[in-house]
Amino acid sequence: MKIWKLLILFAVLAGVVAAGAVGGRWYGDNKKPNFTGNADLYVYPGTTVAEVIASISDSVVSRPRSLRRVMRAIPDSAIKPGHYVIEKGKPSVYVPRMLRAGWQTPVNLTLSGMMRQKGAIARKISRQMMIDSVTVAAALEDKDLLASYGFTPQDVFSLIMPDTYQVYWTDSMKEILDKQKAAYDAFWTADNLRLASAQGLSPKEISIVASIVKSESNYEPEYPSIAGVYLNRLRQGMKLQADPTVAFCFGYTLNRILYKHLEFDSPYNTYLYAGLPPGPICVPDRASLEAVLNPDRHGYLFFCASAAMDGTHKFAATLAEHSRNAREFQRALDLRVSN
Repeated sequence: MKIWKLLILFAVLAGVVAAGAVGGRWYGDNKKPNFTGNADLYVYPGTTVAEVIASISDSVVSRPRSLRRVMRAIPDSAIKPGHYVIEKGKPSVYVPRMLRAGWQTPVNLTLSGMMRQKGAIARKISRQMMIDSVTVAAALEDKDLLASYGFTPQDVFSLIMPDTYQVYWTDSMKEILDKQKAAYDAFWTADNLRLASAQGLSPKEISIVASIVKSESNYEPEYPSIAGVYLNRLRQGMKLQADPTVAFCFGYTLNRILYKHLEFDSPYNTYLYAGLPPGPICVPDRASLEAVLNPDRHGYLFFCASAAMDGTHKFAATLAEHSRNAREFQRALDLRVSN
């Protein structure tokens, strides 16, 4: 009788120990913090559970066995692609739950700098997103897609609003363009529409002039003065004769624009055709757009690079004055080349 009681006691104790072990493991996997630092994950389509585990550094995990145990409980097919941040203090079980549910952490998509070719824009976006550059480039030429936003492949540069956007890494090109359209609409307030009307231009025409202004100079303080020159020419019926429009005709491959290039027959060549080109020649930024909406009021019709070679320009009201400025710049350039 005593032996029987001892056996029962040992069985109870073993059960308690086993239950404690199971309970302790469950607590360790589901409740106890396992991450001692943040882990940043980029999960591509087809990524396996083993690859996810391997991508998480042991330096931010206090109990790697716990993480491997809970991760191996889910199939590879359950993992959703995306950018994920596992924050410090999270338990092991958070990772498979996060990957199953697709709890992504947004990333920054930055569109900035000189964006004057669709291929370069496609590469800029693809470097920051899961989407490939071929897909981006195709979207920028997709007439039906762009028409849904009120744009065409010819004027799509107007739709792109340089800024930094919070997006999901897996967002489609349509979702990216949705954000561009929202930013475009936000820029074109009632006040800005009135300013455009005061210039006698539509928002898209403002974008075209702004693209030329941006292409002319990297020195933003001069944007309003340059905008004033082109608006003065438009009002007087003069050809814009903007060198950047010629560069656009040649895909920005020219090191220097020569007289023979000015004869290239294209509606974008403002040396041959009066008025505005059919579309913007680069993506205008906020500074160039605002310069065209609020140009300097002056009588200048010409400008050329300053002989100081400091990125600024000299402005002139007459061709004679402009010619003197141009000769002064050419002498300075020749002197620099000879030295």
